[in-house]
Amino acid sequence: MKKLLILLFSLFLLSSPSVFADDISDFEIEGMSIGDSLLDYMTEDEIISQIERNLNRYYYLKEPNKYALIYLFSSSETYNDGISFFIENNSQNKYITSKKNHEKYKILNIRGMIEYKEDFDNCMEKRDEIVGLISGMFPNTNKGSKTYAPVIDPSGDSIQSDIYFYFKSKDVIEVSCENYEEDFRSMKGWTEGLNVVIHSKEIIEWLHNEKWYALYENE
Repeated sequence: MKKLLILLFSLFLLSSPSVFADDISDFEIEGMSIGDSLLDYMTEDEIISQIERNLNRYYYLKEPNKYALIYLFSSSETYNDGISFFIENNSQNKYITSKKNHEKYKILNIRGMIEYKEDFDNCMEKRDEIVGLISGMFPNTNKGSKTYAPVIDPSGDSIQSDIYFYFKSKDVIEVSCENYEEDFRSMKGWTEGLNVVIHSKEIIEWLHNEKWYALYENE
């Protein structure tokens, strides 16, 4: 039975032996798991609209459209800033078009976003609470951390603080807080806050290559 990645906040659930696992596909964000079909949560028209909207978002990568970014702005009480996904794009066609082939809509990344605008301290407090819960679920999983100024802000005044959980499969769970310099954030029209992300190995390799595994000791 699948377990909730973020919504297991009670001590009763955390003390249950069934909480402990090593397979990232056993865990969910808002009922969604790596390997699910996105068609179970969105229509094809909604998916294609999002592919078009976010096309070339990762223009700086070697294969910028190898995977497609999809946003789902739902009524989630937990992730009040929305949920996003990566799915594999179809290299033979401009967009994925086959409703019959759900494999082409397989979810490879899930990110839940909680807004903490101009509230970095509370964001970090919630991040550390979630990290503690995940550490209890994965007691044998290696963990790494990084705090840095995102290169996307030329002022150098923005900050992001990440915690990573590294799986033997080379999938990764990330819990992070971002706090952008206010003029920069306003100019971009962005929000800021907490991100809880389940990354498959494929997305890690596409976005970040091997540097994500620098703290992983048991390759």
